[in-house]
Amino acid sequence: MRLREAQLTDASHISALISVLAKQDILPSCSESGGKKLLESMSQEAIEGYLAGPFCYHLMEDGDLLVGVIGMRDNSHLYHLFVAKTHQGQGIGTALWCHAKNECLAKGNTGRFTVNSALNAQGVYLKLGFLPLGAIRETQGIIDIPMELVTESLHNL
Repeated sequence: MRLREAQLTDASHISALISVLAKQDILPSCSESGGKKLLESMSQEAIEGYLAGPFCYHLMEDGDLLVGVIGMRDNSHLYHLFVAKTHQGQGIGTALWCHAKNECLAKGNTGRFTVNSALNAQGVYLKLGFLPLGAIRETQGIIDIPMELVTESLHNL
């Protein structure tokens, strides 16, 4: 396994992995228009825009195969965390999160992180230390749960 920072040329592979997983796991809880909006936000063009903007993506590869992706926005918001079905349960999501969190902290994050969890992913985020900020919500046909993690360093201030 190899963990590396994503490049602009990785956008099509990132889009392909996260779109397939979103169709299987997230779209069933969305309205038709919400599902369309969600998939548009995961298109190659959208990912290229994220990589050129205030996002940082890291990839986990097994040989030449992309098996995991994490994307952070503004050094504090976990925007994408996806692991291929064939590689789930192997600690890849945790490894990606730990790496991204440490990168954000090294770049000045004070210890506060947010995520808008899909319903099926809430358990994963709870295991990573995130806590719900409120109830399940619907925004433009997309259902999620706003969550937050506050690290020990911020607790000790």
